Amino acid sequence: MMKMKTVYITGCDRGLGLALVQSFLNEGFAVFAGSYLPEWPELQELKKEVGEQLHILSLDVTDANSVQLAADEITRVTPKLDILINNAAIYTDQDGDIMETLDFTAIRNMYETNTLGPLRVTQSILPLLLQGESKLLVNISSEAGSITDCKRVKEYGYTMSKAALNMQSVLLQNKLKQFGVKVFAIHPGYVKSYMLGKFNTEATVEAQDSARGIVQQLLQPHLIDGPIFINYEGHLLNW
Repeated sequence: MMKMKTVYITGCDRGLGLALVQSFLNEGFAVFAGSYLPEWPELQELKKEVGEQLHILSLDVTDANSVQLAADEITRVTPKLDILINNAAIYTDQDGDIMETLDFTAIRNMYETNTLGPLRVTQSILPLLLQGESKLLVNISSEAGSITDCKRVKEYGYTMSKAALNMQSVLLQNKLKQFGVKVFAIHPGYVKSYMLGKFNTEATVEAQDSARGIVQQLLQPHLIDGPIFINYEGHLLNW
């Protein structure tokens, strides 16, 4: 297994995270999959099919102890990590309207998961990433984090948390390029997933298609100073 390339993905119980797990397994990677919803059976079913190629980790990205325990478990299995994908995120459409009532608790929760969660996970596993071959650090962002293209009039928590994640990605790239790490902030498209709490049938992109596109982008050669904010098809997005 140590000869396999390795990837650590957060938020893998369903939707895009689960599709990313499947795509990387298909590419022959050893996959470390963060699980927050143990009642969802798909990951465990996948584990029965692929065995030791898939490692399921209990992970709450808002909890520093949980993040460190997951990192410790990965470290016991492998001395290196090739790719980190910070995928775990939440969306709450009830954070309110500036003319009415703002739900600051909901906004704060989105920051905690969508912005600080990836930073916690990145710091916890950075020593292994620096030992990897690919050295790819991927934050699953959103076009909602684009200031230039923003047309929304609310959704404060989600949009601001993703804009902050984009800034985090730039800061990390500035710091880590000297170590050969390439950072991406990738918009996965409007994915049919459970991001809204129930399955979103109005979305336009299948999770499997988004995941395959992301994996294709990551398996290509990259320039350290190349684009950071792209979509799953490789197109450059506006900050």
